[in-house]
Amino acid sequence: MALKATVFKAQVQISDLDRHYYESHALTLARHPSETDARMMVRLLAFCLFADPQLAFTKGLSTDAEPDLWQHSLSGEIERWIELGQPEERRLRQACGRAREVVVINYAGRSAELWWQQNAANLARLRNLRVLNLDADAVAALTGLVARSMDLQCTLDGGQVWIGNGQSTVELTPSVRQAPDHA
Repeated sequence: MALKATVFKAQVQISDLDRHYYESHALTLARHPSETDARMMVRLLAFCLFADPQLAFTKGLSTDAEPDLWQHSLSGEIERWIELGQPEERRLRQACGRAREVVVINYAGRSAELWWQQNAANLARLRNLRVLNLDADAVAALTGLVARSMDLQCTLDGGQVWIGNGQSTVELTPSVRQAPDHA
């Protein structure tokens, strides 16, 4: 019998001072049996970084044709395609052809560094690609916030992110490896 996804609920207050976006979101995250808590929390962080009423979680790991998150325009075009980890260059080329902006968020420390070294030159040709990297220690601290029901506050200011649950706060500074030409 197949294992089922574990459902997590997150109430997230987002204060993005850089984009002047201030909203509360009630999110449901289905953690695939093969997904780690760290990856699930990076998905949640990705939502916070690019929060928008049209941004949505997808089937992700269980569907090859979809990213981890995406944002559609009101007319159905893909505005933003967000991938986590170390996707293949071919997949990113295809995504860049389908979406206005593609974002990759690396979070796996040394293996993410190796992925970037191997792919940076080819990815530089993708003009609508943004690649961010998260420090492995910060991701480990973020994983400490995991609970089946989470009440989180997230503040973004000047490229820094603070996310907490009332008892503890994690500070992250995503580093930009590549920014799109239009950014």
